[in-house]
Amino acid sequence: MKQLFVFSFLLLLAIAVTAQKKGALSKDDVLKTQAAADIQANYDQYKNTALQIWEYAEMGYKEVKSSSLLQKTLQDNGFTIEAGVAGMPTAFVATYGSGKPVIAILAEYDALPGLSQTAAPEKTSAGKNAGHGCGHHLFGVASVAAGVEIKKLLEAKKLTGTIKLFGCPAEEGGSGKVYLVRDGLFNDVDVAIHWHPGDNNSVTMLSALANVSAKFRFHGVSSHASGAPELGRSALDAVEAMDNMVNMMREHIPQETRIHYVITNGGKAPNVVPDFSEVYYYVRHPKRDQAQSIFKRVVNAANGAALGTDTKVDYELIGGTHDLLINRTLAIAMQKNLEKTGGVTYTAAEMEFGKKMQSSFTDTLQSLTAAATIKPLKLEAISGGGSTDVGDVSYAVPTVGLEAATWVPGTPAHSWQAVACGGTEIGTKGMMVAAKTMALTAIDLYLHPELIQQATTEFKQAKGTYQYKALLGDRQPALNYRD
Repeated sequence: MKQLFVFSFLLLLAIAVTAQKKGALSKDDVLKTQAAADIQANYDQYKNTALQIWEYAEMGYKEVKSSSLLQKTLQDNGFTIEAGVAGMPTAFVATYGSGKPVIAILAEYDALPGLSQTAAPEKTSAGKNAGHGCGHHLFGVASVAAGVEIKKLLEAKKLTGTIKLFGCPAEEGGSGKVYLVRDGLFNDVDVAIHWHPGDNNSVTMLSALANVSAKFRFHGVSSHASGAPELGRSALDAVEAMDNMVNMMREHIPQETRIHYVITNGGKAPNVVPDFSEVYYYVRHPKRDQAQSIFKRVVNAANGAALGTDTKVDYELIGGTHDLLINRTLAIAMQKNLEKTGGVTYTAAEMEFGKKMQSSFTDTLQSLTAAATIKPLKLEAISGGGSTDVGDVSYAVPTVGLEAATWVPGTPAHSWQAVACGGTEIGTKGMMVAAKTMALTAIDLYLHPELIQQATTEFKQAKGTYQYKALLGDRQPALNYRD
């Protein structure tokens, strides 16, 4: 297989060079053809790395092995590594080159709790505590692959400038990138590039919801639930009272708001009045100021619940992320490169896998061939349904991203089906689409400084007079938020 990729690479490069001599291809085209072929030639290596991280399935701020593996890959390819940045042991910045422009590529690698799954089209637990239901094992490796390819071109003097690969832990609720932005690690960056696994191939034109999250902890008095209930003050009653008040509040908040919670500790035994209980809340809205305002009302509900149940309450702010600024200048450039790269073609066996997988879906089925197509670019940005700490990066530097088809079309994120696809070549094939598209987009940025200038102008206009301030305040990273 590797020999075939090498042969294909040499053939494509020879064709590109010949075409350039005839005036058919520009320097851009030659470098892009070379980069895409070289990334594909290393497919087996990148696939194996992604599947290893898929096996690790480490949750936010616990991604010790996953982060180390990516760091080693970059170090082996000549990058200088700064590990443990911004107070996060599993965060890192890998750098190669010098001078301007400085292009950043973002990498993620955290898994989600409760999504253990084998690489099978039927729901089957792998016996773990977590699984890559958002495909961040693919995310990290594709970003590293793109970064390594740009490094090779810099090393060969075909490009000039600096490439930085940001290792970003705990995207799922831990707000890892917020600390990187807050600590000024993007201050010298000109453009940031990212991607995300998904069920289609498209350039990101969905803004994210701003998000504020916290754990509310109620403290009561324990007693025998039957023998002396009058002596108890139930912390669980307080949690339930808070939840009821927040649920009643839903009628009186903007309809775009999303509030979700989970009771993380409700006591240990029915016959003991719980003296401690905890509930974990997310508050989201397209506008960061609205998210913060609604969160304050949730805090009021917690205080009211404590007063009404004669308990005490405190809360810990866990995360806070901005909405996502869309940069149309960069999106148009990335769209061209995504179309140049193309989508994912399934083998007969993968088509069969996909059909079995789709039989478990509750939504309308999509054609499996949709993974091979590229969605047209929508020039008008609209609000999305999720949140991401990439939003904070987008308030620091012009930012652009894409989605690549790493899952069977129709697969929802944060599902066992997404975990299963990510453990197969359905996932790793889509990962390569992302790696190539990001590398090609970076090449445009190095070769065309006017593109960066236009993107920066648009970025400044979109940001306006707003002075960035982290929504999570001055707290240190919540390294144990998954405990």
